[in-house]
Amino acid sequence: MKYALRDGNIITPDDSQDRFLEKLYTTGFGLKILDIIIQPVISKIGGFIMSLPISKFFIKSFIKKNEIDMSQYEEVNYNCYNDFFTRKIKSGARSIDMDPAHLISPCDSKLTVYDIDDNCILPIKGTNYNIFSLLRDRKLADKYRGGKALVFRLTVDDYHRYIYVDNGAKSSNRTVEGVFHTVNPIAASTFPIYRENHREYTMLRTDNFGDVIQLEVGALMVGKIRNYHYIGKVSRGEEKGYFEFGGSTIVVLLEKDKAVIDEDIINNTAKDIETRVLMGERIGCKMK
Repeated sequence: MKYALRDGNIITPDDSQDRFLEKLYTTGFGLKILDIIIQPVISKIGGFIMSLPISKFFIKSFIKKNEIDMSQYEEVNYNCYNDFFTRKIKSGARSIDMDPAHLISPCDSKLTVYDIDDNCILPIKGTNYNIFSLLRDRKLADKYRGGKALVFRLTVDDYHRYIYVDNGAKSSNRTVEGVFHTVNPIAASTFPIYRENHREYTMLRTDNFGDVIQLEVGALMVGKIRNYHYIGKVSRGEEKGYFEFGGSTIVVLLEKDKAVIDEDIINNTAKDIETRVLMGERIGCKMK
């Protein structure tokens, strides 16, 4: 899937994972394997293996294959692959836009944005959701009618820690249980499985953007969504949590007339192109 940098350059990433998943989902042998790997116990086993000391031997080749710039991360000795996957960025390596009128990205990711109406379908990692099926709460879904849905797609080479998008008061975390599954878009060509993904969300009563839903989606091999806080005050740029091993998604829901999303992101989405954004950078502004 193509994505655009904020300077307009278009990137076409390696599609080897897409080719593998196409075989998995479109062949008889692949479907038999699929019946096994979608089971939650397999995800737990995979997560366990990635927490074993032997898994650290995968780190070097992964860095090389995905051309990860390790100079921006803290220099530590990783005890296992999951330690590497949840690595922390160096202080100052991400500049958090603290202008209260600016909406910021909660994470490093590829972003698309959608109008929330009766026809709104969110292609989260290739599977179609509406707002109700995502939240499993009709009243809450109706609250965001006329607003915006922002889908932040994290891939395995991304930084997997995420922040709060504004100052405000946080509600309790709400969990929607599901079956962990692969996050690659090609998977949805055969089965609508993503709606069963494990997810966790909270409402933020923000200072500048109304009541914002910030939702995390887990996937195959993501055994945990690690959110830190329960109820209380939070701050823009404060770390909200992190994902353990695997690809992941964050969804931000905005109420009607609370924010204007930057034009390049809107235009790219209209062309079926994602926009590469970094944690803490401006992606929109407060509605005047």
